[in-house]
Amino acid sequence: MILETKNLTCGYGKLPVLRDVNIHIGAESVALIGPNGAGKTTLINAITGLVRPWGGSVLFDGRDLAGQATHQIARAGIALVPQERELFPGMTVADNLALGAAYIPRAQGQEERLLDQVIRLFPILKERYRQIVGTMSGGQQRMVAIARALMANPKLLILDEPSLGLQPSIVSEVFDRLSELKKDVAILVTEQNVKESLRSVDRGYVLENGVVVLEGAAADLAKDPHVEASYLGL
Repeated sequence: MILETKNLTCGYGKLPVLRDVNIHIGAESVALIGPNGAGKTTLINAITGLVRPWGGSVLFDGRDLAGQATHQIARAGIALVPQERELFPGMTVADNLALGAAYIPRAQGQEERLLDQVIRLFPILKERYRQIVGTMSGGQQRMVAIARALMANPKLLILDEPSLGLQPSIVSEVFDRLSELKKDVAILVTEQNVKESLRSVDRGYVLENGVVVLEGAAADLAKDPHVEASYLGL
């Protein structure tokens, strides 16, 4: 098992957000779906060390991440693509990608191979390699953000709302790339575009009001009456 949460409970201040959340991710891709305010981003924050659990545990490769700083978790093999991309807009694509591998032991000596990998995944980045990132479209910047995370050579890639703010054609392209990625790295993706995410992943969890209410194979969730009514508009 690559990642596992056991009875994870956490929140902000005195406000509880997640209650006894249990998920697991192996060598596969997993979607976490749910409405705004369900706790999806809080779960990511707990995994990446930005929020400390009140109870339960987060295990990565069998090791409890409790007490580890975010940079230590990143060096251990977890890479995050946040909602707002958080790129360096005044720098080139090349520089942003180089920073993805910097200071990450798992990526040292692998930079050329990793760069070839992300260029194959997103060919447009080769064309725009010397372009200032802030002059690129939103969809292209999203590709840079995913590529930068992959430059860290992660065991687990987490994407928080990758379709946010993108036009539909670009959303489909991004999720097509995620389908290719799952052969090489475990993926956890939080997404409100349920149709696209379930099309691209192996399994999924439905999180509502801080509790996992459904889990299963992506194809089964896509046919579940609750998912159809609440998230697919059927």
